[in-house]
Order: sequence, then structure tokens, then C-alpha cells
Amino acid sequence: MKTIRLRAGKERSLLRRHPWIFESAIAKGAADAGETVRVESFEGNFLAWAAYSPASKIRARVWSFDESQRIDATFLIAAVASSVRARGRFDLQSDSMRLVHGESDGLPGLIVDRYGDTLVAQFLSSGAERWKEVLTDALLAATGLSRLYERSDASGRALEGLPEVSGWLRGEGPVDLVLREHDWRLAVNIATGHKTGFYLDQRDSRRKFADYSRRLKFERVLNCYCYTGGFTVAALTGGAAHVTSIDSSGPAIEKAAANVALNGFEARRATFMDADVNASLRQFGAEGRTFDAIVLDPPKFAPTVAHAERAARAYKDINRLAFKILAPGGVLFTYSCSGGISADLFHKIVASAGIDAQVDGYITERMGGAPDHPMTINFPEGEYLKGLVVMRK
Repeated sequence: MKTIRLRAGKERSLLRRHPWIFESAIAKGAADAGETVRVESFEGNFLAWAAYSPASKIRARVWSFDESQRIDATFLIAAVASSVRARGRFDLQSDSMRLVHGESDGLPGLIVDRYGDTLVAQFLSSGAERWKEVLTDALLAATGLSRLYERSDASGRALEGLPEVSGWLRGEGPVDLVLREHDWRLAVNIATGHKTGFYLDQRDSRRKFADYSRRLKFERVLNCYCYTGGFTVAALTGGAAHVTSIDSSGPAIEKAAANVALNGFEARRATFMDADVNASLRQFGAEGRTFDAIVLDPPKFAPTVAHAERAARAYKDINRLAFKILAPGGVLFTYSCSGGISADLFHKIVASAGIDAQVDGYITERMGGAPDHPMTINFPEGEYLKGLVVMRK
């Protein structure tokens, strides 16, 4: 077994059971891509077993902190089974869910979502790639399913020195699927949709938005960065009179309109705009248009902390513009999915946007990812999605 030894003092994060080892923390040692290495402190004490990645700044990702543990097929099969079992303890109200959430489930670099009877997996680290065949078989065995589609085409693969790959790994079937979520259905395409096909992490937020729509009887709703219309369908399910949905992707807008029709809503209750969100918000402000509820669910502006300052300006700008067209008593659902923006920083950004817009409001909810996208005690980076519900005074 190959060994990597850390620089003096660099073992502290591992002693807190954080699973990442950065290149700058390593004094000596190397291995092949995905190979399991023994990680030792500068003094030579055992710290962890980890998968080595020679191309990544995250040079190793921990499989186990137990010195007696063997990292083999048996270990990985058990880890997959444990992750799948855990989802049975969550009340998800959907036939689609995240079954494996990377480091949070002890399987770094592996993302697996279930859409009905089809699995979609992303192998995003050298360790997950090296054990791909074992992990694939373990997933099918743990779920009793026979189809698994690979979506290892995320940009993170390049950081690991891995090529983008997509296609059927086991079995075959349709890539256009319809998932059931709460009181509605949503069409997804697992081959071309974002992430593994859809944003399952916003499941609870969509339900919350439907609840607010039902309780407050929204007349005019604005859904920004609407993608395929999840929040649009939720608002209409809750009884919203009309929803305007904006996205800069024409194909996404078409799918959003199709999802409205799929759920039986009249076309006149929804307007779709293939347009830039910032420009549209400015236009609405110039026209004096206001909305009873606004959703801001933008793409990732800050993939790392290094991008946080630039991203903060972008988040502040869209929230400031949204506050200006939010009617008194209206509700803003605003989100950041950027790992480089902490929940505390996001709150400060939204507060600063409100001050600039000369708007105050009550923070009635703090939102995060659905429970099948867990953040654990030892891996706070798992809290990538954070949101605030603000009711304007």
C-alpha cells in the first residue's frame, strides 16, 4: 500500500474527520489515479485511507478513518447499501431522489439519482472512476433495478484529469422520463438535462412555494431562471392566478411550457420569456410592474471561495432588482447554489440588496437542500444550497 505523508500541522482537518486532503498539505508520496493510499501525519501516525488523484488540487479523498478497514469491493458494496437504506428513512414524497450524495455518504465523488425505475450516476473523482464497475453493480443490487445511465459530463471531471463520459452503463431505456413530486409531475431528460436531469435538491422548496401560493393567494408570480418550470408548476398548483417564467435557454422554456400543460393548467395562466433575467428585471422596474411573489434560483455564480467576491456582486444585483419590483407584502424566495458562498455571507448579500433597494422584510424561512442531499457534521461543504424566504414589509 502506497503512503502519503502530510506536512507538519496539516493533519488537523483529518482529525476532525474532514474528507479532503489538498495538494499543499502533502509533504511526500504519490500514487496512480484512484489508487488507495495510506495517509499519515508528519510524525508517521495513521490518519485515513484515501483515493489519490494526481491531477486535482484535492489530491486525495478519504474513504475511511478506520486503520483496520480494507478498501475493497466489500467495503464499497456496504457503503452503497447503507446510503440507499438511509433514503428509506426520509419522507420525500416523490418517486425520484438522490441515493448517493458523494462525501456526505462516505462515497467521495459519486452522485447517484433515481428517477422512477432508472438510475443516473456521476463518477466525478478518480476514486469513483477506478471503482466504477463495482459501484455500478452495487447500486443495481441495492435498488433491485436494471438500468443505469452515466452522466459523467460535469466540469469537475476535468479537474480530476478525467474525460467527459455519458451513456448507458447497464441496460437501456428511454431518456425522457416523468417524475412524480408532491401533487405534480415533471418531465425530465436524463441525457441532456442539467446535473443528472433535474434539480431534485429543490423539491422541498417547491412544495413550500406551493404552500405560500395557496395560503397567500398570489395573483402575479415571477419565476426567474425557471429552467423546466418546477417552481412555476408549484405556484400554479398552489392556486397562483398567473406565473411569468424567465430563462435564457429556449429549450428549457419549451420544456417548462410542456410541464405546465402536463399538469393540466390552462396556457393563459403562464407566460414564458426566453430572455436575460437581469435585463428583464430592469425592464419590469422601468415599466412599474410588480409581483406578489418572486423566485430567484440562479445557476452557480461561485464554484469556489476564490470566486466569492465577484459572485457576491451578481447575487446582490439580482436581489436588489427583485426587491424593487416586489409588491408590499410580497414574498421573495431567493437562493444560492454556490459552494463558495456561505449561508452567512448569502444573508449579508440579500440584506445589502434590500438596503440599496430601500426595502425591508421579514425572513420567514431559511431553506436548504432536500434531506436526500444531506450535509453532515464532518462535511459542512455539503451545504451548497441555501435560501431565504423574505416577506416584504
